[in-house]
Amino acid sequence: MPELPEVETMRRGLLPTIGGIVTAINQPVIPYRPIKIDPAIKPFRNRALGAKVLAVDRIAKRILVRLSTGDSIVMQPKMAGIAMVSDPPSEQHTRMVFELQGAEVGRFLYWDRRGLGTVCLWSSEQIEQHLGPDKLGPDASRVDQKTFVDRFCKIDREVKVALLDQKVVCGIGNLYAVEILHAANVHPVSRCHAIPKSIWKRIHHETIQILCEAIEKEGSTLSDGTYRNAINGQGHYQNQHRVYDRADQPCKKCRKGVIERIVQAQRGTFLCPKCQVKY
Repeated sequence: MPELPEVETMRRGLLPTIGGIVTAINQPVIPYRPIKIDPAIKPFRNRALGAKVLAVDRIAKRILVRLSTGDSIVMQPKMAGIAMVSDPPSEQHTRMVFELQGAEVGRFLYWDRRGLGTVCLWSSEQIEQHLGPDKLGPDASRVDQKTFVDRFCKIDREVKVALLDQKVVCGIGNLYAVEILHAANVHPVSRCHAIPKSIWKRIHHETIQILCEAIEKEGSTLSDGTYRNAINGQGHYQNQHRVYDRADQPCKKCRKGVIERIVQAQRGTFLCPKCQVKY
């Protein structure tokens, strides 16, 4: 968390920065662990100051602010980061501030409560090196059915774990993986190669539907309140969750099962043992 829907929501929130000239880059002094900044702040400033924001894109769970120099400011929120254009939830966790002139907004910033995220200034070659097709699979919200099925159906791993592999398809994290599998009636420990192709088509359908609906609702703000959109508002997809973080509660789908929590690859998985089939 944040996952694809939350990062896409942030990207859309940063669109008013397009056309702005970067006039200042500030790194506030705060008493918390520093985030990774690459390159260091001085060469970062030297390369980015005076550049114009041409576009704001997303690759997987990263936001790319495209600059007229050919470089991009690449923000990776990881567990608790937010790219914003408004006042942040707390000033003491603001990590970098980019002042703008000539845009609809006067600045954008990167905020991170836990300090696990990164802000990089990468050339097009570096983006290809780190985020190209050799590193990441197709976007989970746009991948076509044949590509999706072909990439997963022969893997000898548990399906929930495979959905988190960014080299197969990118953008799905723990929360949306369990919601997708519940919607598709597939038990998370099922082996990918044992799942019929007809069921993989169902998983693909639910993947597209759930991710797109979550984007429309601006992502999920969980009980810790950490995730906010670019103008410090809450997401709304948490109200649609059927299994995530609902252990010991009745299944909203079949009305017969009770949601269980298991651990897969050191991550919590939520499922209904009544309506999710094990293959």
